[in-house]
Amino acid sequence: MSMGSIAETGSPLLKKAFDFALKAHEGKKRMNGDPYIVHPLSVAETVQSWGLDENSVAAALLHDVVEDTSVTIGDIKKTFGDEIAFLVSGLTKLQNLKYPENQDRENFRKFIISFSEDLRVLIIKLADRLHNMQTLQFLPPERQKPFALETAEIYAPLAYRLGMQKLSGELDDLAFPYSHPEEYQWLIGEVEETYEERQEYIKKVLPLVKTALKEHHREPLRIDGRVKRYFSLYKKLLRHNMNLGEIYDLVALRVIVKTIEECYAVLGIIHSMWPPLPGRFKDYIARPKPNGYRSLHTTVFCVDNKILEVQIKTKEMHEENELGIAAHWAYEQIKSSSRIRSGWRGVRDKKELTWVKQLQNWQKKFSSQEEFLSAVKVDFFKDRIFVFTPHNDVIDLPAGSTPVDFAYRIHSQIGNACVGAKVNGKITPLDYELKSGDVVEIITQKGKKPSEGWLRFVKTSEAKKKVKSAISENERKLIGRATPKAVEFKIVNSDRPGFLKDVTEVFANSKINITYLSSETDHRSAFSTVVLRCPVLSEAKVETCIVKLKRIPGSREVSYKFLR
Repeated sequence: MSMGSIAETGSPLLKKAFDFALKAHEGKKRMNGDPYIVHPLSVAETVQSWGLDENSVAAALLHDVVEDTSVTIGDIKKTFGDEIAFLVSGLTKLQNLKYPENQDRENFRKFIISFSEDLRVLIIKLADRLHNMQTLQFLPPERQKPFALETAEIYAPLAYRLGMQKLSGELDDLAFPYSHPEEYQWLIGEVEETYEERQEYIKKVLPLVKTALKEHHREPLRIDGRVKRYFSLYKKLLRHNMNLGEIYDLVALRVIVKTIEECYAVLGIIHSMWPPLPGRFKDYIARPKPNGYRSLHTTVFCVDNKILEVQIKTKEMHEENELGIAAHWAYEQIKSSSRIRSGWRGVRDKKELTWVKQLQNWQKKFSSQEEFLSAVKVDFFKDRIFVFTPHNDVIDLPAGSTPVDFAYRIHSQIGNACVGAKVNGKITPLDYELKSGDVVEIITQKGKKPSEGWLRFVKTSEAKKKVKSAISENERKLIGRATPKAVEFKIVNSDRPGFLKDVTEVFANSKINITYLSSETDHRSAFSTVVLRCPVLSEAKVETCIVKLKRIPGSREVSYKFLR
């Protein structure tokens, strides 16, 4: 078995690692009949193509020997040294991870700890997962779907969080036919009808862009087109009632130039050729995504009035967008085998990796493994939105998050004192669902305490835990024991004449007696708080009242509690 491209490096270390792995796996076959060494060799070549250091490539060649053969970590350490042994050990710990079926959730904690100590462990694991997904058809059918789901729910989102856009998309596309077979077949049937037409459209547009840029004395390094990935398209269709006509980036052009200045110059040329769609321009150069993604995105009415997305970026941005954090090893030339765990230390202070440190510390706070796993699925591995503070800082939240989630992500004291929020300059309810690009400002009030009602709509586990911890433990215990004697409603509103009358009419029309009523106004924030009590109601009737109270113009937050 030849080492292929790895042999071209002329590295004695890689030759030694290859020979060691070849001997260890001698006589073993993969399910497709290939010699087993084909797999670690493929993983190593991928890791090498991502620009990681020599020790990482060697660890990729050796990543299965401890798990699948009689070789021990001690043998690896003796033969290849501490750093490679550490990487192989981290990879070996991940081999038993089965998500989410495995009842031993402690494996998942080990997974988090392993990659947060050295990101190269995760990157090699991603290369391992990529090759396994490329050969998934050879697994028994009953194992294909769980493996694909694991890839879609854990590894593809992790690749995305590391900024490895291309890999994330590849993993999603490879998993899609197995994780959602019926949906995949439906989509193929829908898309295939126009696929060739869209390819031809790209060929028609490309020379027009090249000519226009040349006329303006701009020489891009590269221009190419692409058709949207299947799984990405499917996820977008779910948000658009499965209507292909509402998807604007089925076809996209990518223009790669030398400098940032040229990015904006090319943008101007594109807009002079074709009018842009209102609200579809995104400047991820001025405001990069938290995972490091940088580019200009615009959508235009192009030839034949068809919609076309154009992405404009520099070569460095393109490589970072394709490879993400792996590209940093290439740029910084981290090649020294003497620096144990140098990969993590070399990038640990980069802003886009704060979520890794947050995850490493955050996982220690959960005593329940089930609670931790459930929280991680929502807070770290699901779809993300990127919103902004008034000071232009990017805040990364799971899709569906609210201003309260945002407030607690900023600081627990801001969350506890939150009485309202402005989104894009407009006052919104606290249960408003934020969207990417929103600018969020939290309105606070001194002495304010969080409401139990927040637990019905906050999204992040971080917010839920902080809301619960801020509510008196004694009060919650009392609520659990005593029989309720009344219901107390609290309504926060933008202070306006007639609001109190509208509130009381809700209860009068429902024939509910009000036994207590008060209203206080905070003139600094222009918010008032109405508190009223009534006899005990059923949960269903309470919910009906809340819905009606929320419909009152000016109502910003409605909560309730049972009084014992």
